[in-house]
Amino acid sequence: MTYDEAVAWLDGHAWRGVRPGLERMAGVLELLDDPHRAYPVVHVAGTNGKTTVTRLVSALVAGHGLVPGTFISPHLHRVEERFAVGLETPTPDDFVAIVEEVRPIIDLYEQRAGEGPTYFELTALLAFARFAAETVDVGVIEVGMGGRLDATNVVEPAVAVVTSIGLDHTEVLGDDVATIAGEKLGILKPGAVLVTGDLPDPAAAVAEARAAEVGTPHLRFGVDFDIADAQIAVGGWSVHVAGVHAEYEDLFLPLHGRHQVENLAVAVAATEALFDRALSPDDLSAAVAGFDGPGRLEVLARDPLVVADGAHNPDGIEVVAEALASEFAVDRWVVVFGAMRDKDLRSMLTIVGTFADHLVVTAVDDRRAASPEDLATMAADVTDVEVTAVAEPAAALARATELAGPTDGVVILGSLYLVGAIDGRA
Repeated sequence: MTYDEAVAWLDGHAWRGVRPGLERMAGVLELLDDPHRAYPVVHVAGTNGKTTVTRLVSALVAGHGLVPGTFISPHLHRVEERFAVGLETPTPDDFVAIVEEVRPIIDLYEQRAGEGPTYFELTALLAFARFAAETVDVGVIEVGMGGRLDATNVVEPAVAVVTSIGLDHTEVLGDDVATIAGEKLGILKPGAVLVTGDLPDPAAAVAEARAAEVGTPHLRFGVDFDIADAQIAVGGWSVHVAGVHAEYEDLFLPLHGRHQVENLAVAVAATEALFDRALSPDDLSAAVAGFDGPGRLEVLARDPLVVADGAHNPDGIEVVAEALASEFAVDRWVVVFGAMRDKDLRSMLTIVGTFADHLVVTAVDDRRAASPEDLATMAADVTDVEVTAVAEPAAALARATELAGPTDGVVILGSLYLVGAIDGRA
């Protein structure tokens, strides 16, 4: 099997869409001899911030001399980015090898059950199998959507993390914060420590109740751990985290956005909970300083300034708007925007209209993507910003850079798929 054949096999399952439930995962994992039980797991859910927290926990684990297996979604460029071992993306040969190992089991399951896994379920299965084969010390697993019925919820975590709660995927998870919180907190199981970020009051109440019901410790941002100080620095933030077990001063986090400081505090608390002790200050400092955040307020170019962020819901767009205003010295922002149809597009575009001088709308090559024409019509309804529709993402970026003056900036927003399509590294 070639790399392209392995990718084509995986892509051939995309038509199955999203099917909440654990039956298919449990069935295949039993045939694979339950590889997801071969290592302790930190399980990370949340509306925003969960990929960054997942990657940060893995970086901190690796910084303390252990080998993490990291599962994230979606990927920016290549699917194998979803299951790193020891912070390294699998090589094409590694990817082919794990597909060749797992595919016969998938075929057997499909023959017996009369149905097969979805695309996302397959990526999780590949990750679990690869992590077991590589004998990782810790699996750090990001939830795909929600929690209770997410494919990753077959794991029995040592630490369960909920980074944030907001309105997203309301057609599946519910239309209020408390209901969505209940779905995401479905990852908490007996024996785990619950770590929660800065949650709105209704979600915080659900978290407290769930931890009490399960009988597990609950570590809360702002109560059990916090940010003692955070100052904008060149290229990121200087941070003092008040952890659960110790104070960690003079950390340099090379990410833009005040929200990333909160993500760091959550990751520190989760890693402390995993180790059940304070972290090494030197190891922590080195791991944080070496961290990067692809597609998270990432500076892609300087002339003109081009910044990319995968924010794909109103809360995410809001925090990006705050960061753009406080951390980048530009006169005007030209926004390249593309998103999936199932998102709260009107709210997202309304927020974009508060800081954009010009809006270039586009679409990735995905059946779920909102068309540039529909986005342009919607933007005209909810903003007074001049809008240009460009069919192809790379051409949209080119048009945006033409519109930006020497003291202006371009920001790419709306979807990680859009960032991956036009950030020049594919």
